[in-house]
Amino acid sequence: MSYRQLLGSMVTLFLRERVFRTRATLALLIFAAFNTLWSAVALPLSEMSLSHSAIGAFGLAGVAGAVAAGPAGRLNDRGYARWTTGGALVLLVLCWLPIALTRQSLWALAVGALLLDLAVQAVHVTNQSLIFGLRPDAGSRVVGGYMVFYSIGSGLGAIASTTVYSLAGWGGVCILGAAFSAAALVVWLPSR
Repeated sequence: MSYRQLLGSMVTLFLRERVFRTRATLALLIFAAFNTLWSAVALPLSEMSLSHSAIGAFGLAGVAGAVAAGPAGRLNDRGYARWTTGGALVLLVLCWLPIALTRQSLWALAVGALLLDLAVQAVHVTNQSLIFGLRPDAGSRVVGGYMVFYSIGSGLGAIASTTVYSLAGWGGVCILGAAFSAAALVVWLPSR
């Protein structure tokens, strides 16, 4: 196939494979939520006079969140992909409650960020395990198409969060992140 045909075939895969459509949409929304936090969190923290090193230390929550990949993969292997996704998406919605308390408690931010990263990792691993088995003959195209949605979501979260912060402050950012998270939960519900 030519390069143009390969790109066109990703669109065809998206149109024909319901699981791919659902999981790609979930990727867009969870990574929009993820980048809503991580693109804007330095703004309120810098207003609280934290040093650059202290602000950067909150990124360590992301390392802890990576721990979710192993258990999520094992649950998927045992046939619990739907439950793993559903539980992680509920967690993704709820994590915005402690994140909203950032100005009152940095511990709340740390807990919320850890929960967000755990939830996003669990859904991402579940997504990948489900889409890889769809079309073994088109594995790289499925992954490429999935990553397009991942990237759009990441960019959307980054742009939207900094814009919302300038208009509505940290509370607005938290509402935005919770809205992306709730939208992902709504997308998942019919796929149960």
